[in-house]
Amino acid sequence: MIKSSHILFFHFLLALTGVIVGSTSASAGASYTANPDNYLARLKMLEPGAYLRLLPGEYKNGLPIHYLRGAAQAPIMISGPERGPRAVFVARPGHNTISIINSSYVAIRNLDLDGRHLPVDGVKCEGHANWAHHITLDGLRVIGHGNNQQTVGISTKCPAWGWIIRNNVIEGAGTGLYLGNSDGHAPFIAGLIEHNLVVDTLGYNLQIKHQQSRPLLPEMPDGRNATIIRHNVFSKANGGSSQKMARPNVLVGHWPLTGSGADDRYLVYGNFFYQNPHESLFQGEGNIALYNNLFVNHFGNAIRIQPHNDTARIISVFYNTVIANGSGITLSQREHDPAYPQLVTANMVFARSRMRDAFLEGNLVGELNEASDFLSRPFAPLGEMNLAPAGGNVREHVEGNVHFDIYPDADLDFDGDLHGKGGIGAYALDKVRPRWAPMLEIKPAPVAQ
Repeated sequence: MIKSSHILFFHFLLALTGVIVGSTSASAGASYTANPDNYLARLKMLEPGAYLRLLPGEYKNGLPIHYLRGAAQAPIMISGPERGPRAVFVARPGHNTISIINSSYVAIRNLDLDGRHLPVDGVKCEGHANWAHHITLDGLRVIGHGNNQQTVGISTKCPAWGWIIRNNVIEGAGTGLYLGNSDGHAPFIAGLIEHNLVVDTLGYNLQIKHQQSRPLLPEMPDGRNATIIRHNVFSKANGGSSQKMARPNVLVGHWPLTGSGADDRYLVYGNFFYQNPHESLFQGEGNIALYNNLFVNHFGNAIRIQPHNDTARIISVFYNTVIANGSGITLSQREHDPAYPQLVTANMVFARSRMRDAFLEGNLVGELNEASDFLSRPFAPLGEMNLAPAGGNVREHVEGNVHFDIYPDADLDFDGDLHGKGGIGAYALDKVRPRWAPMLEIKPAPVAQ
């Protein structure tokens, strides 16, 4: 059961906690309206605070975001209609549809990107020697980008920081989001990835690559930062690659081993991870807090925290509800290293393969077929599935009164309601019916407390 000694661990982490993501009000600038015939000319006119409204229609010449620089209080806004017919950008051979080079404080909203099954990316921050920071991608619909596993919905291949990727739908891509570069030299820093729906990719729904030593660039944040992955839906129920090409739904790589960024962390919470016939739902290394998530994999493994390019470092795994037909939670622990404390507690895990015995303290663990004894409707179809605690069975397995309030929203359950005292799993103990039944749709924003 949960022990009060765990409080010491969290006081240690308190000194390491500092979170990104603020909001700034925008200063109004010039406003333009454009159509498929004149939008490229309008792009060249955009100054800080400008707003470019794109009319419905088919745009065939891509969207070059090259050397566009807004300001923190006056970002450049480019948007299709919020309702009704959409502005649709169709792919061209040899060109990524939205190409971003050396641009900052630009928001791109409410566009459709149709890849036409060509081997080009939907959104790409291009060129190792370039950069792009404070880019917002909001309300994009990305389809037709499944030509091969290396075709990506949203990709960054240059140093990128302060990005917000929100409310996007990526369906059937080769890889949904691929942030960073395979050699570790295009760091993705202090990002916010929230309320996205990424489904049926060949490879990863989301991968954030490991990072080597960071370059020294103007305005790049130093100190301790966090990349937040919250309230997303990640599913590989259909169409994923198998055998050597199989990939987890989400994989996060390590931060720089020394120097700037070494103490950065991933805060992964409030997400719904669903189905992967060939791999795990989540894999990670480095510094990770993983909490208030739902994991459902009727085919295999759920959570694997293990070496990929380095090792697990500071790890906190709590308040998750896991159903898996393989292993529930696997953590490759560091041997007796007080600099990197690791904790797995207050989770509800029902899996064919038990968690390692070292993790049983403080968790409610059972066989896969025991899930119905503790959860309301764990094996119901999407839209009817209910992973809230069933009756008093769960409460009998909870001891202590530990609060995980050093991490943002850790005191809230999967729905955004208060966890209350003695919590375990992703939902508050007194919850009968969740506010949102897990489905393959954009998860609604939590109700404000």
